[in-house]
Amino acid sequence: MTLRHHGRYEAFIERALRLPPTRIAVVHPCSTDILRSAVELKEMGLLQPVLVGPEYKIRAIAEAAELSLAGIEIEPVEHSHAAAARAAELAASGAVGGLMKGSLHSDELLSAVIASPRLRTERRMSHVYVMDVPAYDKLLVVTDAAINILPDLDQKRDICQNAIDFLRSLGVETPRVAVLAAVETVNSKMPSTLDAAALTVMAARGQIRGALVDGPLAFDNAISVEAARAKSIVSNVAGEADILLVPDLEAGNMLAKQLIYFADADAAGLVLGARVPIILTSRADPAKVRTASVALARLTVAARLGAHGETRDIA
Repeated sequence: MTLRHHGRYEAFIERALRLPPTRIAVVHPCSTDILRSAVELKEMGLLQPVLVGPEYKIRAIAEAAELSLAGIEIEPVEHSHAAAARAAELAASGAVGGLMKGSLHSDELLSAVIASPRLRTERRMSHVYVMDVPAYDKLLVVTDAAINILPDLDQKRDICQNAIDFLRSLGVETPRVAVLAAVETVNSKMPSTLDAAALTVMAARGQIRGALVDGPLAFDNAISVEAARAKSIVSNVAGEADILLVPDLEAGNMLAKQLIYFADADAAGLVLGARVPIILTSRADPAKVRTASVALARLTVAARLGAHGETRDIA
C-alpha cells in the first residue's frame, strides 16, 4: 500500500494567508535556516517578523546567505538570554502577537515567558503536535510531547482543554479526545488509567468543555474502529480520535517521533496556554512544517480576537 499525504495543512495555510500577517518575534534567529525561514514566510505574507537578537550576527548571516532584510525590523540585544527576555516583553506589551523559537533552547524561551506575569494565564502551558499522518483520515493532535514531563491530573486537565480550544479555533466543532494508556480498562496499579477515567468524568461534569473525552484507551483502539470493535469497546471516541492525550512526555515524544519517522507523518506544532502562541521550530523541520506552524499561530491569534479586537480565552 502506498501512503500519501493528504495535504491537510494546505487548507489552514490558505485560511491564514487570507488574514493580515501577524507580527511575530523570531527569538535569536542566528542560523541560516531560521533566518531564511523568517524571510520566506514574510515574502509569503504569512507573518511580519521582528528579529530579536545580536544585530551584527543577524546581518552577517543574512549577507553570507544572500538574504534581504529590507523591511524587517530588528530588536538588537546581546545574546540569547536577552533575546528571550526582550521577546517576552514585546509579547506582553502587545507589540507582537506571537513568539517563534530561533537558535536557542526551548527552556530558555519558555522560562522568559513564565517569568512574565502578563503572559501567564490560569492555564498550564502545553505543546500540541498537529500531525498529518498518511494512514489516518484527518489531522491528529498529540499532546503533550514537549513541555510537561510528568503531569498530574489537574495539569492534564489544562493540557486537554488547551488542545480542545485550539482545535475548535481551527473549526473542529466537537473534538474527540482519546486519553491514552497501555490498556483500555481501569487498573489501580496503573495511574495513567485512573487519570484517564477521572478526565472522562470531568468532561461529563463540565470541568472539561467543548469535546467528547473518553479513556483509558490504548493507542490501537483510539485510532482504529476495527481494533475498538474487536475488543467490544462502546465509545463515541474510539477509532475516531482528533486528540491523543498521552500520559507523560516520554510516551508522547516517542509516539510523535515514531509517527514522523516510521509513518512518514508531518508534525507542525505550537505551545498553548500563554497569552500568545509560541512556535517551537526544530532545525530538522522541513519548510512545510514551519509554514504550517506559523499558519496555526496566525489562526490562533485570529480566533482570540472578538468583534472589537478583544481577546477571548482560546488557549
